[in-house]
Amino acid sequence: MEFLRPSTWDEALAAKAEHPDAVPIAGGTDIMVELNFDRRRPPALLDLTRVAPLADWATDGDRLRIGAGVTYRRIIDELGGRLPGLAMAARTVGSPQIRNRGTVGGNLGSASPAGDAHPPLLATGAEVEVGSVRGVRTVAVADFFQGPKRSVLAPDELIAAFLVPAATGPQQFAKVGTRNAMVIAVCSFAVALDPARRSIGTGIGSAGPTPLRATDAESLAAELPWDDRAPLPDALVRRFGELVGAAARPIDDVRGSAAYRRHALAVLGGRTLRWAWEEHRCA
Repeated sequence: MEFLRPSTWDEALAAKAEHPDAVPIAGGTDIMVELNFDRRRPPALLDLTRVAPLADWATDGDRLRIGAGVTYRRIIDELGGRLPGLAMAARTVGSPQIRNRGTVGGNLGSASPAGDAHPPLLATGAEVEVGSVRGVRTVAVADFFQGPKRSVLAPDELIAAFLVPAATGPQQFAKVGTRNAMVIAVCSFAVALDPARRSIGTGIGSAGPTPLRATDAESLAAELPWDDRAPLPDALVRRFGELVGAAARPIDDVRGSAAYRRHALAVLGGRTLRWAWEEHRCA
């Protein structure tokens, strides 16, 4: 196995073009497990830890451009106030050691339907910036995933950053697991309220071949009492949860049945909407 260690972004792109089968490594929290258990043996590893721009973040208009190498811990500590939903999800990732090493860019690159960062990115309409020696392009997160652990990335492309709007209203994230910590989600859900636009964003994780939006549930934004900020009717909350569960495309597996996932998502959907709305009412 070759070990490639570029020190600049241009060198990284050139190495990926020359070695399209090389697997990028930043935090290494996914690939090292696969290597240790001999589940994967790529011909080359592309170490990106020396590519300094990948660890930077900056404002880009009304959005934040966050390098693919920014860790979960930094998302929590440095961006929690601007991206509360993503920070909530980051707090549920692994252990402190994993959060200190793991990155949202790596989560996107793995393209797992169970990735904890994916639902908040979907709910906020984030985009992924990818690059190659051929140029740079941006892809909506909703279009980025192609199937279980498959994305739109071409063999010569690397994730440079993701672009996500700073929160303009309350955001929430919740997940169900077989224990309280260090666990792959049985299912997860994120919601983002935008009072200015009177809209709801949603993201479903670990309940389909890719992360999903609950678009029918989002349409209930028109029925929310935005003007007087009254408490949400129980029937509306229940309907929202039902539509979230109906949007899922789960399977039965070792972590949970399809029926359980749909039920759990209905509960999570209703709870997170109510939590977010109560935060909006008290703002």
